[in-house]
This record gives sequence, C-alpha cells and structure tokens, in this order.
Amino acid sequence: MGKFVFGVILGVILVPAIIYFYFSTGIAPVATSAAPMPFEKTFARMALHARLDKEVPKTVPIQTDEAAYLAGAQIYKEHCAVCHGLPNGQQTAIAQGMFPKAPKLMVGTGVTDDPPGESYWKVAGGIRMTGMPGFEKTLSTTQMWQVSLLLANADKLPASVKNSLAPGPAAPPVVTAPAKK
Repeated sequence: MGKFVFGVILGVILVPAIIYFYFSTGIAPVATSAAPMPFEKTFARMALHARLDKEVPKTVPIQTDEAAYLAGAQIYKEHCAVCHGLPNGQQTAIAQGMFPKAPKLMVGTGVTDDPPGESYWKVAGGIRMTGMPGFEKTLSTTQMWQVSLLLANADKLPASVKNSLAPGPAAPPVVTAPAKK
C-alpha cells in the first residue's frame, strides 16, 4: 500500500512538473510552421465536440432561400474567403501561413455534412487554438445565419450564388512612399 501511495504522490507532483518544464523552457512548439504538440489535435477536437453537443442551435431562425445564400456569399467573401478560400480560387498568403490549416469550406464536402447550427456556433464564437475568430461582435445574428446556411448548402447552391462566389481579379498592390527620415 505504501508503494501505491508513493506512486500517486510522485505522479501528482512529477506529471505537473514535467508539463511545466515542457512549456517554460521553450520546448513546446509554438510557431505555425512547427509540428503539433503531443495530443494537441486530440484534446482540442475532444473539447470542441463536447461543447458543440451542448450548445449548437437546433433550429434555423431565418428563411433558407436564394436571397439568404446571396447575402451569405457576400459575407463569406468579405470575412471568410481570406482564410477558407473561394471555389476555384487561389489560396491566400494568410491561409498559407495558418496553423492548423483552415479548411476549404467551398471545395469538396466542406461543412455541407454539418447542420447549419454547428456552422453558426463556430462563426459566432470562433474556435480556440485554430485561428478561427468569433464574429458575434462584428456580424449580426442574421448575417451569421446567412453565411452558415451558405456553407451548409455549398454543394447545392443556385447558379447566381455560385457566380457571386467566383474569384475576381486580384487587387493591385498598394505602394506607399518610404518614410522620411
């Protein structure tokens, strides 16, 4: 019994000490180009899905129609495409430097297999440790539902909405004068 108690005490002290050492000495990878930490993806995914199970809205409070998709497409282009990309569009420099990589929501299945409420939850609150910001302070509830409906139905959008999501010509670079000394 004494060995068991000693082992528990040692574990209670040693495990936190090792974790502290791992983070405090700079061993933990923190650059976006570094490999993930041990169990990082597992714990982050586990926490996300546990929270989603509790909080995802079950009903959509706005009409699902072409007007909502078109509004969602405009919001997507303004706020989401820089990280998640456009259909048939090039990946931006911002997206290339992200870790973890932002999923391409308008290519393949994206999040069309997720209920709209799940996308809404992610748009509203963001997701820690992923680079996904929350938009609940910058977009209205209606706007967040519009973009969530767009994503949930990305594989069956009307032609007008697909056309509105077509990548346009790249904006010319902004040239600024060098600072005077």
